[in-house]
Amino acid sequence: MKTGEAKQGRIRIIGGHYRRRLLEVAPRPGLRPTPDRVRETLFNWLGQDLPGLACLDLFAGSGALGFEAASRGAARVVMVEDDRDALAALERNRATLGATRVEIVRGDAQVWIARSREYFDVVFLDPPFRQNAVPALLQRLAPRLAPGARVYAESEAPVEAPAPWRELKRARAGQVSYQLFEYGAANSEQGETA
Repeated sequence: MKTGEAKQGRIRIIGGHYRRRLLEVAPRPGLRPTPDRVRETLFNWLGQDLPGLACLDLFAGSGALGFEAASRGAARVVMVEDDRDALAALERNRATLGATRVEIVRGDAQVWIARSREYFDVVFLDPPFRQNAVPALLQRLAPRLAPGARVYAESEAPVEAPAPWRELKRARAGQVSYQLFEYGAANSEQGETA
């Protein structure tokens, strides 16, 4: 957890129905809740509201991205997490918010995506940095994406995704590089920079 990002084990939702509500963050080593300013940029990229969309938050951790999506009108948010303490905090946060459109799944994200038969409009990828898992995850996600789906990824360094992936946006905040991708786009030009 970064200093100043999750004061006293809490982060706040920055927009939508649950705006200003606080989320509990499990005190786990390596848990990096997505900072407010990064979430603000991401949801500017996505268009602020996500009405009717199905979202997937792999490696959910604090759930900041998934709960933010639910707050902004997503029809369904699936959060996948395997850490017991993080899962318990996600369950408590879902109950506190009354977030009935959020489904929390205990399991390994890589295994879950290989077995899933669901389709998603927006996917949030924030795996542990040491795994360098984003490129492989992008490939595994492709069959699970609805037409026009977008995938947000956080990593230590920008990821170069092969065609037919297209980078839509890229930015950096501190030690975190974050990007927005689209799969199956006919145009494979480099995306815009934030």
